[in-house]
Amino acid sequence: MQKLFLFLLVLLLSFSCSKKDENTLIIKEKDLELQMIDSYKKGVEALDKGDGITAANKFNEAELLFPQSEWAPKSALMAAYSYYYIDMYEDAINEIELYLKKYPKDKRVGYANFLLAMCYYQSIVDEKKDLEPLLKARDKFLHVVENYPNTDFALDAKFKLDLIKEILASKEMYLGNYYIQKKKWISAINRYKNVIIEYETTIYVEEALHRLVELHYKIGLENEAKKYAQLLGYNYLSSDWYKNTYKIFNDDYKLANPKVRKKESSYLMKKYNSIFKRK
Repeated sequence: MQKLFLFLLVLLLSFSCSKKDENTLIIKEKDLELQMIDSYKKGVEALDKGDGITAANKFNEAELLFPQSEWAPKSALMAAYSYYYIDMYEDAINEIELYLKKYPKDKRVGYANFLLAMCYYQSIVDEKKDLEPLLKARDKFLHVVENYPNTDFALDAKFKLDLIKEILASKEMYLGNYYIQKKKWISAINRYKNVIIEYETTIYVEEALHRLVELHYKIGLENEAKKYAQLLGYNYLSSDWYKNTYKIFNDDYKLANPKVRKKESSYLMKKYNSIFKRK
């Protein structure tokens, strides 16, 4: 009888301790959640004041305080955005890539990929010297369009891809014009061909076709020159480039060195900059 009493007493004490531990755990989790929410709010306040570094630190703190919470992935992404907001693109890229590894199934993954593309896009300093950020931005925008086609940021990604095509085409034109100045006719031809094949929707196609007529006529390939002239006339009949093209076949026509512009800006680029001011 005494043994039974002791057994029941131990069982009761064990249950009591277990219940107490469970309650303590719940209290600790609630406390951590409150701390996390407080850190998150402080991050938002810092961001509103333009203090991106403090904001990023607070969002990271919020994520670490309660990593199993639904607030954790949101906090991680907000840390990335805080760095983006103050033009610290390399730090933002690191935060986004970490977020994508830790939370691959989070509902904000599409936006995270778009933000990653924007980081590379905004990192472009001189596309004629360093194409890497531009090409990475293009790849990331394509990823967004292909994987998240029905989102608002997919529409923006398509617009950015058009701008990137304009920039890449302008680089090809820049190099083609440079090779003409150096009298490297074949190298120039290859650059202009790239424009009409790879970037056929850009504003540079008309001039590229005109230059191809000039250069082929210059090196004695008159039939090739006429082929490009017909292509120019068929697609851009009212173009000034087309009107100038047939002057090439006059005996007194001289090939002039085109100006090598340090930086070209298309209508789309001007329109973009008028709507969305780049920092």
